[in-house]
Amino acid sequence: MTETFFSATYLQYVNSRKFDLQMTQTGTPQRAYADDATLIERIRAGETELFLELIQPYERSIYLLAYSVLKNQADAEDAAQETVLKAFRHLDQLRSERTFKSWLLQIAMNEARIRRRNNHGYLYQSLDGMTEGPEDGEVAPRQFADWREIPSETLDRKEVREQLNKALYDLPEKYREAFLLRDVQHLSEKEAAEVLGISLSAVKIRLHRARMQLREKLTPLFKKRWRDRLPFRKGEKPW
Repeated sequence: MTETFFSATYLQYVNSRKFDLQMTQTGTPQRAYADDATLIERIRAGETELFLELIQPYERSIYLLAYSVLKNQADAEDAAQETVLKAFRHLDQLRSERTFKSWLLQIAMNEARIRRRNNHGYLYQSLDGMTEGPEDGEVAPRQFADWREIPSETLDRKEVREQLNKALYDLPEKYREAFLLRDVQHLSEKEAAEVLGISLSAVKIRLHRARMQLREKLTPLFKKRWRDRLPFRKGEKPW
């Protein structure tokens, strides 16, 4: 399959699909068969038509990461499509010690940043979180509830899902990126550091600050929902 033919085929394929901006959806699309390593080996051996199957479970991850940088759906879609084409073109450059997912998301991050720079979007970034201290040294996180421990039936409620996504998109970009890669895309901290091009300790600090800010934003919501479930009316005592 030539690159031109693949490009046309893939664009036709993605035009039939629709992605949303909900970061809290659970589950990953399952491919019909084979793992990444097997598919990559077969693609490199000439079965290039299998690349669509290789990329399919990661399409939404690419799109969300691009959107987290660009904050524009059309630009994110363009960046996601270009990411896939670059991955197809340069698959032979994937090192054996890296996972396909982390390599792919690094391409997506670089593509989104290039587009933002070309669009001069960086001139209008919020200054929130840019002066919150150094990002080196060891991290000693305070205790807090991990958002991933929220029961799935709670995340399924529309109000909670919308508030959680709003809180995620309101995070300063560098914290949102770290959180998205580690807690949503489930990369390791080392893989997240590779994608972002920063040190492991910086990832830990950004991730900690992202989680703390999310906790502060979401605690009032969950307190309200807990009070709403209490078996007595306002003004009445529970004893």
